[in-house]
Amino acid sequence: MNITEFAQYAGVSKAAVSRYFNGGYLSAEKRAQIEAAVEATGYRPSMQAQMLRTRRTRQVGVILPKLSSDSCPRMVEGIGSVLEESGYQLLLINTANDTKKELQALDTLRQHTVDGIILIAALYTPEHKALLEHLHVPIVILGQNFPGCCSVYHDDAGAAQSATAHMLAKGRRAPGYIGVTLLDKCAGQQRRAGFEAALKAAGLPLHPERMAVAKFSQESGYEQAAKLLERSLHIDCLFCATDAIALGAMQYCREHGIRIPEDVMIASVGDSKVGRNAFVPLTSAHLHYKTAGRDAAALLMDLLADPHAVPRSQMLGFELVCRESTND
Repeated sequence: MNITEFAQYAGVSKAAVSRYFNGGYLSAEKRAQIEAAVEATGYRPSMQAQMLRTRRTRQVGVILPKLSSDSCPRMVEGIGSVLEESGYQLLLINTANDTKKELQALDTLRQHTVDGIILIAALYTPEHKALLEHLHVPIVILGQNFPGCCSVYHDDAGAAQSATAHMLAKGRRAPGYIGVTLLDKCAGQQRRAGFEAALKAAGLPLHPERMAVAKFSQESGYEQAAKLLERSLHIDCLFCATDAIALGAMQYCREHGIRIPEDVMIASVGDSKVGRNAFVPLTSAHLHYKTAGRDAAALLMDLLADPHAVPRSQMLGFELVCRESTND
């Protein structure tokens, strides 16, 4: 069935059918007629024909660093719900935490037919900066605050400060820290800044020997906890940049007779399902990943409607969820 035949079946003009499928204005009566005809016939316009008429593919590329993480699927769920409501398809590219693959994905989407891009970013490098400056495709950065780009990100510093301050408020005075690379502006730089701010507010000095940097994995959290706790530094509480790192640290404690929370309190950021169900339920700052995905997709829809809009950033809040790992 072509558009002419469908319009005749629905009892409307071809122009009305075109407006319906391209998100244009229609009276409630005509919209109801077309919806009924779609339900009855299953008609959908040709993607190629739509592209020729509108120069749009109705497709959005989403680049994410790790499909198996706890946060990324929640963000993609939020993105997908808005894209579906807006009549767009989602093209997903998983870069497996490989910066080169992330840059290649950006370049690939730039050269192919997508209307916009949402980048769930892990790192911000000079190569990212150079590529983004010449992208010429509407893009929203999710999870990081990139200069000059529309961004949706979390209050990572506030979350880390709150989690650390909670342990200090319970009388702990020898805090340790396991973070991630400072190339990650949010999980790396901002969460470290939040940890340091909590120590400063409590009048405690910063001890670099009680600080370590891990990869984004439970295994690396285990390894770095071993390095810190085997030095006999008398650490009595530990802030970890992610739940995965915290779970690795908790496993090390469990295997070496270090009691949680009696000997060492542990808190982190992410509020993952596995953290909630750990052998000692983990205190963690809850970040609104699904909401962030929805907001990023809505921001991209605004950019597509007005490509010359001034880039804007949006920071989302958090809630600290206190559990047994901090004696709550």
